[in-house]
Amino acid sequence: MRKNIDKRDRAGLFRDRLVQALAEKGENQSSLARLVGVDRSTISQLLTGQGARLPNAQVVAECATALDVSADWLLGLTERPERLADLLATSMTMTEAPRALIDETIFGWHQEAAGYKIRHVPATLPDMLKTRDMLRWEYEPQLGRTAEQAIGASEDRLNLMARSGSDYEIALPLHELEAFARAEGYYRGLPAHIRAEQIERLRQLYGTLYPALRIYVFDARRVFSSPVTIFGPLLAVLYLGRHYIAFRDSARVTSFSAHFDWLVREAELGARDFPFLLNRLERETAI
Repeated sequence: MRKNIDKRDRAGLFRDRLVQALAEKGENQSSLARLVGVDRSTISQLLTGQGARLPNAQVVAECATALDVSADWLLGLTERPERLADLLATSMTMTEAPRALIDETIFGWHQEAAGYKIRHVPATLPDMLKTRDMLRWEYEPQLGRTAEQAIGASEDRLNLMARSGSDYEIALPLHELEAFARAEGYYRGLPAHIRAEQIERLRQLYGTLYPALRIYVFDARRVFSSPVTIFGPLLAVLYLGRHYIAFRDSARVTSFSAHFDWLVREAELGARDFPFLLNRLERETAI
């Protein structure tokens, strides 16, 4: 429930915070008066006056701008002195995304979240679970020789997962797995022997890493998700194609986590059922 602040208390809080901001910015009454565009006596009254009177909105805004704090903080509406633009710059960043996950930023996020649960909805099959032949087929047409970097990056991430103490939850749409097994859509032209080896690779890794690795399969006709990764309580990263948008504020990270919880609740196949799905996909690969 929102608590109302008495006018006198708010006016006193404004004076205290104005004094604090002046000291931290290294300004005095005269310099602030020049920056705000008022007489020095007006600033003096703001700092030493008594009672419940507050300055008008224009003066509050100019003081906030001059002292590099938010007007909401000066007025006691928030405990964060940063201006909204600065808060957004800190809580949300946009990072260019390469064709393959080979950049240090992505790997750094995984290292930062070591020990936390990492939850992931990939754009295709998860890179770190792919065979080398699968990665070559996928990345060499676009990356050429640097496809080997993509292969190394995926192997590094798998090794990090095995030793970091993190739980990994992955949610995949059923149609993605079926398209892979049948060499349809994105996977058109993928040779049968690579698909068979990839399924066996998934079976081996899942048998070794479960329950630290859990894969859920959902029906995209009922539920949907863009590619996203949630690195514990630290950040959530949304994949746009050319860029990643990373959110660090707790409210958005919690919202992304709730979205993943929804995918798990609505999953067609739970984590225990994934090996049985691989058996079915193996039969479809052989057709």
